[in-house]
Amino acid sequence: MLKSPTLRNTLGYYLMFLCLGLGLGVAGPTLPSLASQTGTTMGVIGGTFLASSIGYTLGTTLGGWMFDRIVRGHLALGLAQLTSAALLFFIPLCPAVWILILVDAVIGLSNGIINTGANTLLMWNHREKVGPYMNGLHFSFGLGAFLAPSVFALFLNLGATHRETYWAIAATAVPVALFMLLMPDSPQPVKQHETETAGTASVRPYLPILVISMLYLFFYVGAEVTFGGWIYTYATSLGLASATQAAYLTSGFWLAFTVGRLISIPVATRFRTGQVIAAALVGCLAILGANFVFSNSLLLLWIVSAGLGFCMAPIWPSGYTLAGRSIKLTARMSSIILLGDSFGGMILPSLTGRVLERFGAQAMMWLVFISLGLTLLAFLEMLRQRNALHLATAPA
Repeated sequence: MLKSPTLRNTLGYYLMFLCLGLGLGVAGPTLPSLASQTGTTMGVIGGTFLASSIGYTLGTTLGGWMFDRIVRGHLALGLAQLTSAALLFFIPLCPAVWILILVDAVIGLSNGIINTGANTLLMWNHREKVGPYMNGLHFSFGLGAFLAPSVFALFLNLGATHRETYWAIAATAVPVALFMLLMPDSPQPVKQHETETAGTASVRPYLPILVISMLYLFFYVGAEVTFGGWIYTYATSLGLASATQAAYLTSGFWLAFTVGRLISIPVATRFRTGQVIAAALVGCLAILGANFVFSNSLLLLWIVSAGLGFCMAPIWPSGYTLAGRSIKLTARMSSIILLGDSFGGMILPSLTGRVLERFGAQAMMWLVFISLGLTLLAFLEMLRQRNALHLATAPA
């Protein structure tokens, strides 16, 4: 048993993000099973992404309000985790698609609260030394997203279905929720008058770079969630992989993504943020370009999935860091930028199912390619706006 409250708290947040990753990682591989379960089409089942993202956006907003005002943050986290676990258990029992969409929306709400709470409490827990612990938190998420498809593939090999997979993930989340509920010593913020004053600063001078930073996250997150959520359907629809192989393929993407997140930590200390983003985006586009040039095969799809996951890993944190260094970032400005994350995970992934129905599974790769291309354009504009802002604010 960990005696240090700081380390005990950190372990709890890591376990919650591991469960968060498990819930996200299982969604993509089980989409065809859920469509069959509810008697609907892939285009309609894609609406679960939209519902989950709407709930997630509301949960993130609610969480920001909650954790600034309540003393027992661990209680709020534990209750949110219990809610998510109960609804994950219910997903494979949903008889109709509208019930499934409603359940996913409430899960998204709970996950938004967990995301905001774990990040905020970890920050208060470690204060100025939070850097490596924050990287560990998001590594835990990537680990969960990697493990979930592998668990699904394992159950398929044992003759089980998506039902047992969801139940296993829900069962994993329950003791984590109880751990949080029983844990005392919720970290509290330090009141800083300078920070509070900065929070009221005018957004108007920084609006152009805030908007372009928001679009950067919008296009990138749309590409990441679309590929991670639909690669299983892409591989099985084109006959490139069996159900089990496609599940492992999804795990391969998230494993490469997780490894990339780890490696990007020392890389960020040796290269400038802009250099890391440029290399990562060019690498993503080159890998997808190879998929269009060469004939489809399972081997090529493995190379594309692993390479894309690895190159995608630093794009979100590096872009957010670049935006934060470009302006005097306040909580209000941060919330504007993060709207891009929320809406990016909402719109493109939910539209992908309808696009695939009309144009075929091959359209998924083109959607990801276009979205990453637009991310690159947003990045270049961010650099331009950053330079213009620095010139405008430089002393004469």
